[in-house]
Amino acid sequence: MRDILNDLEAGKYLSDPDPVRRAQIQMKTHLPKRFYKTVSVAPVDNGFAVHLDGKPVRTPGKALLALPTEAAAALVADEFAAQGETIDPVTMPVMRLVNTAIDGVASDPQAVLEDILRFASSDLLCYRADAPQGLVERQNQHWDPVIDWARATLGVRFNLAEGIIHVEQPRESIAVLGSHLAQRTEPLRLAAIHVMTSLTGSALLALAVDFGDLDAEAAWAAGHVDEDWQIEHWGQDAEAVARRSARKRDMMAAIGLLEALKG
Repeated sequence: MRDILNDLEAGKYLSDPDPVRRAQIQMKTHLPKRFYKTVSVAPVDNGFAVHLDGKPVRTPGKALLALPTEAAAALVADEFAAQGETIDPVTMPVMRLVNTAIDGVASDPQAVLEDILRFASSDLLCYRADAPQGLVERQNQHWDPVIDWARATLGVRFNLAEGIIHVEQPRESIAVLGSHLAQRTEPLRLAAIHVMTSLTGSALLALAVDFGDLDAEAAWAAGHVDEDWQIEHWGQDAEAVARRSARKRDMMAAIGLLEALKG
């Protein structure tokens, strides 16, 4: 299941979980030409489908690509409409996420839930630097409000540690998180939460976004405090910039889909 989730569409156009490597492969791969002129959203049983020249789009697994809200379907339709002479799946993060949810997550949501809980047992927000002071303060600024939110809203307490030595989290807290996730087993929603969790290393950040208590940019910033600190002090090369851009694109797509699913 993690293999499916790591490579949002495990077909020949998305052949590596690393976004930079995937882009390099993409450059060598013949992209299909755009074969359609019009893109539309049409109502179907229990939702909305995306149509290309009046024909419904299907997932790589041949399932109908249908979403529960018109707003969510419009996100995929917009990605199809934005394609130029060729179709580049790398530039279609919502479509890839939807394909993953329909073809992968729907068949085993429990496996995805358990994977999110594994992240929670070593959540990014629980591992704090002991120096330099500027980094310590920045972590506290971005992470403490989320830890406080989890205690007040979810009813969970997490143990914090300095450094990278593993700290055991209360079983009761992980169980409570599991109960909250068990209420979010709709494939699209769970897939979006998993994407955010894996990109940031924090299930708590993903849940705060899903609850509507943390916005997209704040979640991204909180998930990249350490990386931003390193960039400020040491800079980054072109490959790192491309990798970061790809991660942010995928995270914002997941958050956008979550919002669209609300109607």
